[in-house]
Amino acid sequence: MTIRKHWAFWLGTLGLCVSALAQNYPSKPVKIVVGYAAGGAVDVVARTIGLSLQTSLGQAFVVENKPGAGTNIAVKSVITAEPDGYTLMMAANALAANMSLYQPQPFDAEKDLVAVSMIGRVPVVIAANANAPFANVKQLIEAAKGKPNSIAYGTPGNGSTPHMAIELFARAAGIDLQHIPYRGGSPAITDTIGGQVPLVAVNALEVLPHVKSGKLKVLGVLSANRSANYPDVPTMAESGFPGFEASVWYGLVAPAATPKPIVAKLHAEVQKALQSKEVRERMNAVGGEVVPGSAEMFTQLIRSERVRYDKLVREANIKPD
Repeated sequence: MTIRKHWAFWLGTLGLCVSALAQNYPSKPVKIVVGYAAGGAVDVVARTIGLSLQTSLGQAFVVENKPGAGTNIAVKSVITAEPDGYTLMMAANALAANMSLYQPQPFDAEKDLVAVSMIGRVPVVIAANANAPFANVKQLIEAAKGKPNSIAYGTPGNGSTPHMAIELFARAAGIDLQHIPYRGGSPAITDTIGGQVPLVAVNALEVLPHVKSGKLKVLGVLSANRSANYPDVPTMAESGFPGFEASVWYGLVAPAATPKPIVAKLHAEVQKALQSKEVRERMNAVGGEVVPGSAEMFTQLIRSERVRYDKLVREANIKPD
C-alpha cells in the first residue's frame, strides 16, 4: 500500500468513526453552561432549549450557572472543557464585547469556540419615568441637544449590553447622555420609577410589569422590528436611524475542536426546536423572538459584534465593573 493510499485509508476510517460518534450522540447527559445567575433571561432561554433537546435526543441537557467576571468564568470553563459535545454554552453579547472590555484579552471567541446555532434576540429598550418631559426618542434627542450631558440614564452596569446599546445610540444621534451604572437592572429601574434618574436602559422584559402599571413608559426599542410586548413603540429605524439595532442576542456555542458532525447534529436539532410552538411561546415570554439560521450566520454575528464593540470601547473608554 502506498503512503498516499495508507493515509487515505486511515482518514476514511477516522471519518467513519467520527460519523458513528455523531450518530450515537448523545450517550450521556449534556451540560449547558450559563454565565449568569438562575432565573434571568439567558438562563430561561438555556433551559427552554435544553428541555427541547432533551426531548428530541433522549438525554438530559443540564444547565449549569457560572456567574462572575462578566461571564468570563463561564466562557473559560467551556473553552477548557473536553471538546466532545457534552459541554455547551448559551452565550450572549458579552461573548463579543468582553474581548475588548477586558485586558489582557481573556479569550478569542472565534478561535476558542465554534458557533452551533443562533437562538434569538430580545430588544434593549429606553424607558422613562412616567412623568418625564419626553414621550418618544425624538423628544429625548431634542432635550439632550438642548442641554448636553444633563440627562442621565441607568443601566445594569458598566460594559453591560444595555450600556453599550445606549452608547451606540447616543453616538448615532449625536447626543451626550450621563451614564449611571447600577449593580443590576432592578435597582436602576427602581430609581427611575422613584425619579432619581429619568431614564433606564434594560432588556424589554425587565420593564414590562412597570409599564403595565403605568410607572414607566417606553420611548423606543433598539431592535430591527417592533417588540410584541410594545407594539405601539417605534424602533430606532422608525425614529430616524435606519439600520440601527442593538439587541440582546442568544446563541449556543461549543469548544472549538468539537467534531463537526456533532455540531451539525446539534444545529439541526436546535433549528427544529425553534420551530416549535412551545419554544416560541417561551421566548416570547422573556420578551424576545426566535432567530433561526445557519451556524455561519451566528459566526458572522459574533465577528461583526466584536468589531463594533471594540470600536465603541476604545472611543468611549468603557471599563467593566
